[in-house]
Amino acid sequence: MVHKIENQYKEILNQYMQRQSEQNLYVGQNFSRQLISENISPEEVISVHKAAMQEIYKELPDVVWHSFDFLIEMMINYGLALQERQSLLQRQEEIRVEMDLAANVQETLLKTKLPALKGLDIGLLSIPARKMNGDYIYFISDEEGHAGIAVADVIGKGLPAALCMSMVKFGMDSLNNSPASPSEVLGVINRVVEKSIDDSMFVSMFYGRYDASTAALTYGSAGHEPAILYRSKTGEFDELYAKGLLLGVSPAAAYEEHTVQLEENDLVIMMTDGVTEGRTDEGFIEREVIFELIQQKKDEPAQIIVQHVYDELERMQNAELRDDFTLVIYKKV
Repeated sequence: MVHKIENQYKEILNQYMQRQSEQNLYVGQNFSRQLISENISPEEVISVHKAAMQEIYKELPDVVWHSFDFLIEMMINYGLALQERQSLLQRQEEIRVEMDLAANVQETLLKTKLPALKGLDIGLLSIPARKMNGDYIYFISDEEGHAGIAVADVIGKGLPAALCMSMVKFGMDSLNNSPASPSEVLGVINRVVEKSIDDSMFVSMFYGRYDASTAALTYGSAGHEPAILYRSKTGEFDELYAKGLLLGVSPAAAYEEHTVQLEENDLVIMMTDGVTEGRTDEGFIEREVIFELIQQKKDEPAQIIVQHVYDELERMQNAELRDDFTLVIYKKV
């Protein structure tokens, strides 16, 4: 087979050297496909070319033949490097496809139903910095007019964080339609996380329970970013602190809970640190900037306020999110 290929190549090369026509080039291009089908390597092609040249041009100086030997050695290493690169690119593509599939599965698994309560307008947005989202929003509602919300953030990113969040979702599902208080909810999820997740993974969570009949919000926190209460009458922002360890640190952790009364057009702003720790070329974005953005749209529906904050923070950061962005607003209407 090799001898046949050498003869064919010599004939094609000889014809081209004599005429140098488009037809000869076309024949050569077709022959290259045959070389590929025969699994002929680049260095073997050069070796065949060298042998053909030696028969056609016997009087060429030795330096020309040495140059072919040099090229053959280069092509051997080139071929190995090319195979390694193609293998790496193929693996990267496989990982990309797997991550796209995992992200779609995560989006489906972590879906939650937005509660519809009279007197409460809800806006939310959760944007992952990568394919997988390490933030999570979960709503619990009942027929008695309560709207519970969990805003969670896994300390970590990527697939491990997404898998960790699925355990949080499992725990929250067990509490759906439950009248559990924030301290009870956080206690249950803490035990789920502590038993089910690797010791290196921790979760922060804010949980608030709104009572439509009294317009009161009872809340607790497991080491999470404090929620913000905006008072419409005074235009002031207050942080809603509540003591509590991160989820998964200790099975015996206890969680405080507090209650605030909401009045018309008051806002409760719940978020992850992807909102409060945004950075520009000049440094971190101050909280006052976020407060100002909220005030600019405070009279609008909650979803418009949320979208406005996201759009402006994204613009300040040149459309580059460094962390998952999750923002939820309860607006008393």
